[in-house]
Amino acid sequence: MSGPFPAGASALTTLLVVTDLARSVVFYRDVLGARLQGEYGGTSAVFEIAGAWLLIVTGGEPTPEKPTVSFTSPSDADRVDHEIIFRVDDCRAAYEELTRRGATFLAPPLDRGGEIRCFLRDPDGHLIELSQLTGAR
Repeated sequence: MSGPFPAGASALTTLLVVTDLARSVVFYRDVLGARLQGEYGGTSAVFEIAGAWLLIVTGGEPTPEKPTVSFTSPSDADRVDHEIIFRVDDCRAAYEELTRRGATFLAPPLDRGGEIRCFLRDPDGHLIELSQLTGAR
């Protein structure tokens, strides 16, 4: 059996492509409470949140190390290929706090019998879930 991959890795960073860096910085910093670590050249910002790293970048064309890849923000917020999930101790309290900070949720928290969860979107439509495990099954 082999060890964890990649050997020596110390952090995992999620990258999201956004259309308006300043607007997204406000959302992640002021609404979600992420700690801004730095902004770079008006095209990217790095945050620390919930023990993880989040990199937001504006779109971009292919580069020599990724010659066929363009970065774009979601074209349809209702068609999701990824989401960010935050495990929280109290989903309803988190919902109320983020609502006070300006977040708009798709619906109030729903108890699914074992988990209470709710969803919101960032300014570009990236889906974010708040999830509370309740132990009730």
